[in-house]
Parts: sequence; structure tokens; C-alpha cells
Amino acid sequence: MGLLLACMSLAEAAMYRWVDSNGRVQYGDTLPATYQKSGAAELSKQGQVIKRTASEAERAAEAAAKAEQLKQKQAADEQARLDRALTSTYTTEAEIDLARDRALAHHDLAIKSAETRVKVVSANFKELKMRTDALARSKKPIPPNLLMQLNQVQNERKELYRTIVKNKEAMVQVREKYEADKQRFRLLTAKTSG
Repeated sequence: MGLLLACMSLAEAAMYRWVDSNGRVQYGDTLPATYQKSGAAELSKQGQVIKRTASEAERAAEAAAKAEQLKQKQAADEQARLDRALTSTYTTEAEIDLARDRALAHHDLAIKSAETRVKVVSANFKELKMRTDALARSKKPIPPNLLMQLNQVQNERKELYRTIVKNKEAMVQVREKYEADKQRFRLLTAKTSG
């Protein structure tokens, strides 16, 4: 009985095929650990492939493909969420234009406010510069607080110009965003009405 069980276990033992480092095909009843990374095939008694073990490169490619599929699914889910938000927020293109105009008005107000302040700061800078230049021409020492005021005014003016540029750039982005929303809204409403 023991001999019969031993023979049966030998008959059922798996056979493996792999390619060694010299490129030769090898066979054996156990797969060497070094070749588990490169992939192998488990064979039946008749020599037919029962199961194939993927190589590391194949597993990496499969993982990359799955990651790409997941990324595409997430992007599609996000687009669907944005589409639902767009169609539930607006009922007409005119509403999108109104929302755009409100967003633009915020940036336009910030620009006008900064431009008004630039005029005041520039006049202050001009007056401080005239004072420091007059002291320099008369070879008198310039008081440290006057230099500090001049420096502060220059820094404020630079910051105001940055604010103006930043808001002008934001206005371009707002226009682009709402135009893209309007195009997408047209597409979505054409699908539901058509």
C-alpha cells in the first residue's frame, strides 16, 4: 500500500520547463528559485502546459496595465462627477456666462484697487526719492528712517504690480475654465436632448 501511494505521488508530481541563463530549455520536477523570476511552465505527464508562471517583466507589465486601467477609470469617474455637477449647477449657457462675469468682476476689482494704490505709492516714492536725491546732492547724510521708508514703498509697489499680474493671469484662467464648462455643457445637453 505504501509503495502504491509513493508511486501515485510520483505519477502526480509536477514537471517544469524553463530557460536557463545560457538560453537552453531545461526540465525538472522542481523549479529552481532563480528561474521563478524569469517565468516557467508547469507540464502534464504528456508534456502539455498546465499552468504558466509569468516572469517578473510580465508581472510588472500586467501591474502597469492594471494601474493604467485604474487611472483611466478614476479619470472617467471624475469626469462623470464633474458632468453631474455642471448640469445640476446650470440650466442654460447664459447662467454659465453670469457665473464667469461674477468671477471676473472679483479679479477686476482687485486689479483696479491695486492700480489705485500704485498711483498713491508711486507719488509717495517720487516724493521720497526727491528728498533723498536732494540730500545726496548737498552731500548731507540720508537719515536711516528715510531710506527705510523708500525701501518699504519700493517693496509695496513691487507687490502691487505682482497682484495686478496675478489677477490678470487669473482672469485668463477664469475665461478658459468657463469657456470649457460652456462647451462641455453644450455637449451634455445636446446628448440629453438628442
